[in-house]
Amino acid sequence: MNTPFASLATLQQEFAEGLAGMLASHRNLGVYILVLANAAYDDTLWPRLAPVLARRHAELAGAITGALRHGTALTEPDDDLMVFLKLHMIGFEQLGRVEIRHAGPWHVMFNPLRALRPPRISGQRFDGLLRSFEPAGFHFNKPFLAREVLWEGDLGGKATRLLYNKFPFARLHGLLVPEPLRELPQYLTPELHDWAWEVCAQSSVPGLCLGYNSTGAGASVNHLHFQSFVLTERLPVQNPRFLHNGGVELYPLPCRHHTDARTAWFDIDRLHQTSVPYNLVYTRDGLYLIPRVPQDSVQLDTASRSYGWSEMVGGVTLFSRDAWEALETPAFEEMLARFAP
Repeated sequence: MNTPFASLATLQQEFAEGLAGMLASHRNLGVYILVLANAAYDDTLWPRLAPVLARRHAELAGAITGALRHGTALTEPDDDLMVFLKLHMIGFEQLGRVEIRHAGPWHVMFNPLRALRPPRISGQRFDGLLRSFEPAGFHFNKPFLAREVLWEGDLGGKATRLLYNKFPFARLHGLLVPEPLRELPQYLTPELHDWAWEVCAQSSVPGLCLGYNSTGAGASVNHLHFQSFVLTERLPVQNPRFLHNGGVELYPLPCRHHTDARTAWFDIDRLHQTSVPYNLVYTRDGLYLIPRVPQDSVQLDTASRSYGWSEMVGGVTLFSRDAWEALETPAFEEMLARFAP
């Protein structure tokens, strides 16, 4: 395909076929975990992939258990090994599927698999928006990530790489990396802001959005990237009841809705100048910008310190069914308000 976003049907087909092909071609832990998490999110993928995933889980469990018992060195990355051991303790048949409900205008997701995601830099202390790119750290040019690439090519005039999100929390959730070989840190520039704006504005995929977490605002990889996803329904932050959309209700924390790319950049640049972390969501109709406190702020609890664009625009992911069932509108709004800078 010339672009992954030529049409919704093309994106859905390539997304599903890529997962099935990856599972058939690779027998390592990382691929298994990625395909499992994506299948558990999507009701159309699960019936197709679950039987193969169940067999692969049993094969991997046998191989890893045998290696551990015989003292054989394991070649799998420690992150993947730890995730799989937790999955195996839970048991394949007991793995929870993703479920979503509403609490007032907010979206509440039960996604137990995402609880196993390694924190990477989302747990680090905030010391500024700009951190130098670290070739020795985790980034999207690592050779072992080649198998997780859905597509590479020209998108909006830039060489672009689209990878699967290993622990998705949105429909057709990908990691979109413009010009990956430039090895840019996770620090937005006017050039890439304009590019992201146009990718959404010109896309042939209805509901295509790009999320962005600055450093200190939930970004887990210091390599310039956006998170692509496709809306199944309007985001809570887009609700017309809120003041930034012309309504009368205040959003729980400051939010600006920009319909002009240049004005939006001036707003982002002010945050750069004052070193204020922020989350963005680009849509066909403009940009939602939310300044917030850094992820290590004392007013945040441990559970919310890795929250990024998804939570800031009104969708929270919980890992406990009891917590998912119990969360009510006032509690979520109070949590969001703690992020106000």
